[in-house]
Amino acid sequence: MSKQSIPEEVAERFKSAGRVAVLTGAGVSAECGIETFRGEDGTWSKVNIEDVATPQAFARDPVKVWNWYNERRIKMSTIEPNPAHYALAAMERHFPHFALITQNIDNLHRIAGSKNINELHGNIWQVRDSVTGEISENLEAPLKEIPPRNPAGNLLRPNVVWFGEMLPPGAMERAAQEAESCEVLLVVGTSAVVQPAASLPIYAMRAGAMVLEFTLQPTPLTDIVHHTFFG
Repeated sequence: MSKQSIPEEVAERFKSAGRVAVLTGAGVSAECGIETFRGEDGTWSKVNIEDVATPQAFARDPVKVWNWYNERRIKMSTIEPNPAHYALAAMERHFPHFALITQNIDNLHRIAGSKNINELHGNIWQVRDSVTGEISENLEAPLKEIPPRNPAGNLLRPNVVWFGEMLPPGAMERAAQEAESCEVLLVVGTSAVVQPAASLPIYAMRAGAMVLEFTLQPTPLTDIVHHTFFG
């Protein structure tokens, strides 16, 4: 990563900030070997979304959907957080109020030690009862049963947000509140095109926060945030 100097105004804002929020996307985990979803080599360039990432696909063929998620879980089970995850966990211990909003489902922020996390798109290591909606943890990799069921025989699905689905109840409302009340917002490793998360930096800027972007490539945010750091 090429080093960029930190503008004095950014350093001063950090020193005085009492409320800091971070929005992370797939790019923060890419160094770990977890591919991003978009772009020429992204996950969605290699698989048909309609086959594995919609409620219709699950209703049509839960075995096929779970086989795909089982393979992802097996790969993720060998992956550890990278320095970015640990740095964000350390920041939470430093600031009086720190909120981490993530679009990632890989659980690496939690493994790194972050506590105040809002997982907008769910968590691949959780399952949801398709009948009752109850959410529970399932760390099996590989899964012992495909598709998995609970003791009552109810079919379990990955607790992730699929295309065409709403975010978890209250998730966006909490994220918007954090964005609008923070003094500094870091936007890390996100393409800034997936709504509604892509609107959070705009909310923060309108409320007077300093917004800092960390990215490899320019995004729709690059020309409007206060500072962008490439690398």
